[in-house]
Amino acid sequence: MPAEEFVAGWISGALGLVLGHPFDTIKVRLQSHSKYRGILDCAVKIYRHESLLGFFKGMSFPVASIAIVNSVLFGVYSNVLLAITSTTHQQRRAQPPTYMDVFIAGCVGGFVQAYCLAPFDLIKVRLQNQTEPRAQLGSPQPQYRGPVHCMISILQKEGPQGLLRGAGTLMLRDTPTLGIYFVTYEWWCRQYTPKGQNPSSTTVLVAGGIAGITSWVTATPLDVIKCRMQMDGLKGQVYQGVLDCMVSSVRQEGPGVFFRGVTINSARAFPVNAVTFLSYEYLLRWWG
Repeated sequence: MPAEEFVAGWISGALGLVLGHPFDTIKVRLQSHSKYRGILDCAVKIYRHESLLGFFKGMSFPVASIAIVNSVLFGVYSNVLLAITSTTHQQRRAQPPTYMDVFIAGCVGGFVQAYCLAPFDLIKVRLQNQTEPRAQLGSPQPQYRGPVHCMISILQKEGPQGLLRGAGTLMLRDTPTLGIYFVTYEWWCRQYTPKGQNPSSTTVLVAGGIAGITSWVTATPLDVIKCRMQMDGLKGQVYQGVLDCMVSSVRQEGPGVFFRGVTINSARAFPVNAVTFLSYEYLLRWWG
């Protein structure tokens, strides 16, 4: 079963990404800039200046990479849980692990995922923050022509360490958050599933959606800082580190800055994670 866990995570991650990317683009813009008055203002400006395609900037690279990253998350989570409890995926419904076991496995999965995700996430954020419309004669040209050009430019201007910009913040965000994510999902499934049975499609969808919202509400403050750290260095280094970024952001924009994008994060989290968990669970049942 270990190999199936990785493949199921791969496919479910790609499906969730395609569904949620437009929301993610709005979230990244809101967190990176203070020029938008809110979600609707940001969405309207993206559409007016960059057309519908503006919402999908930076998606091609993550679609390929999220498959790897999500397979790492679900694969590590499942295999750590397997090592802790010595049960298979099917046996967990009859003899469910403790919530502490689930939390530990989720934290380990989040920690490992963070460092696999960091370079891909950095490139995605840089591309999403390009506000120039598609290249036209006489119009300003975007700094990056695509994900590969973005990666090469970062390596040339910021060195190899530039691709890991924000990785520490990503690790601080994902380690506890993904522990909460899997615990919330397991708790909801157990509450609404008869003992020894598999949860229904409705239960999986709702549990996945609620787990997504819970984890993103928890993650948003560090997600804002992560996003700003990733954009730092584009026009010269502004922040001296994570703490300096936090202090500077609060001084300039107030404590509310830590919750910038929380509404769009929550709106995106429910459908994305509902689809992710549903496809993950059913792929495992199909192979099992």
